[in-house]
Amino acid sequence: MPEERAIRIGILHSSSGTMASSEKPLIDTLLMGIDELNASGGLLGRKIESIIVDSQSDPEHAAREAERLILEQHVDVIFGCWTSACRKAVKPIMEKHNGLLFYPGQYEGLELSPNIIYTGATPNQQIIPGVNWALNNLGNNIYLLGSDYISPHTANFIIRDIVKIKKAQIVAERYVPIGSDDFDTIIEDIKQRQPDVILNTINGDSNQHFFAKKHQAGLDNIPVISFSIAEAELATIADARLNNHYAVWNYFQSIDSQVNQDFIKKVKRTMGQEQTIGGPMEASYIGLKLWSQAVIRADTTNTTLVRIAIGEQGMSLPSGHVSIDSNNYHLRKTVRIGQARQDGQFDIIWTSKQVVRPHPFPSYRDRFQWKKISQQLLEAGES
Repeated sequence: MPEERAIRIGILHSSSGTMASSEKPLIDTLLMGIDELNASGGLLGRKIESIIVDSQSDPEHAAREAERLILEQHVDVIFGCWTSACRKAVKPIMEKHNGLLFYPGQYEGLELSPNIIYTGATPNQQIIPGVNWALNNLGNNIYLLGSDYISPHTANFIIRDIVKIKKAQIVAERYVPIGSDDFDTIIEDIKQRQPDVILNTINGDSNQHFFAKKHQAGLDNIPVISFSIAEAELATIADARLNNHYAVWNYFQSIDSQVNQDFIKKVKRTMGQEQTIGGPMEASYIGLKLWSQAVIRADTTNTTLVRIAIGEQGMSLPSGHVSIDSNNYHLRKTVRIGQARQDGQFDIIWTSKQVVRPHPFPSYRDRFQWKKISQQLLEAGES
């Protein structure tokens, strides 16, 4: 009998463009996990091959590459995307061809798909607890700053709701084009308004320029809470490694557990001792582990059967115990807030009391209202 073909995993991340600094570590993490699986005999007695494509930090290119991976490369699963613009471009491709995408990004929610497993945080696992912590600990005058695409706009819509409920105040809401290095006007605006805290939903390399300009302007006294800066990004942003910079994630490299220490050793052994590890890297690793476990359980790589097998799975991983919520195919996760250190790590200063169940549609509005709001944002051209 002819030997069965290898199982093919598509990796759809940016190795060029403004998102490359964030996404390259995810490629390396997935390759590490694939090597682990092959070292233990592969899956279903078959070797695993990785097919890596560069999404070029461009949603339309990502969609074309996703379709090519499915139709020409015949991949069994795709791991990829970072921005919501990328995910939203790829989503109809996955649904059209019944593919399966594992998406590792923390995101704005307001979405479900039978063809996507979301391993990053939902709003109630990142944005909402981060805002509540900021209002309780840093002050009530909030400055919103984000990249100009769908995810930051939607995240800030949710933040405005929370601020209103808490009877706090938003002093300004500003956006910059993704990849922008021009922050002169923003910095002058922050100087004038002197907010208690900046809630930062900038993505990609623009963060380097924002923090550099903020530091040069002598505004280090104004704290920032970032929702897209993990350890990998912090390593490239010297001016963000200040005591007044905070981040909200489910995973930090500084988690003190044996499982995490073993994970850190494995990553550094594979990627080099200087490699830092952030939440999206762990979310990618989680996705690969969950998918491989489901393939073994289903005894096939068939999308429909793997999706059934993955429901209600759980396992202990570096961030703690995680499990799939079969109602929405997001993960139950612990929420953590970290304070940046000069060495590029975070001190964990707040942890949720229990594992938080995912609510991609925040529970203070019904799903119909959220879908209407999401559509309005898209129609307004904020994608």
